[in-house]
Amino acid sequence: MNEQKTSIAAAGKYLTFALALEEYGLPVLKVREIIKLMDITMVPQAPSHVKGVINLRGKVIPVIDLRLKFGLPVAEYTERTCIIVVEVELDSRRVMLGVIVDWVSEVLNISTDEIEETPDFGERFETHYMQGVAKIRGKVKILLDLDRILAADHAFTKAA
Repeated sequence: MNEQKTSIAAAGKYLTFALALEEYGLPVLKVREIIKLMDITMVPQAPSHVKGVINLRGKVIPVIDLRLKFGLPVAEYTERTCIIVVEVELDSRRVMLGVIVDWVSEVLNISTDEIEETPDFGERFETHYMQGVAKIRGKVKILLDLDRILAADHAFTKAA
């Protein structure tokens, strides 16, 4: 039996963004800043979703294309494509990372009654990266657990 149940997301402020026309949310407390797409230095032998590193005011930060990390189709970057600089907890240390998203939507204050637990899709479908699902104005937004999503990229972040 699969006992790896995700904890339900807490009510609060979430930054919402789009990937392939779907909406996702991150806790605002994880977000450090939102920047326009900039030159990314490629890192050899990195996975395809790891775009490389950027120099953000003298600090080198790894950048991951969240669209590719989720196995979504490749899309051209546009003027709305941006990098959300986040701080995640990996192996008991805080790491700054950039995640490329199609566009940022808005900051929402999501209440407890708007959040549901992650639906059970069965054991063959991984949902550990989801904290829950928010129902806002008739639409569903997937609330993400970035620490879990990016844990697999931990070896890369150590090297960067």
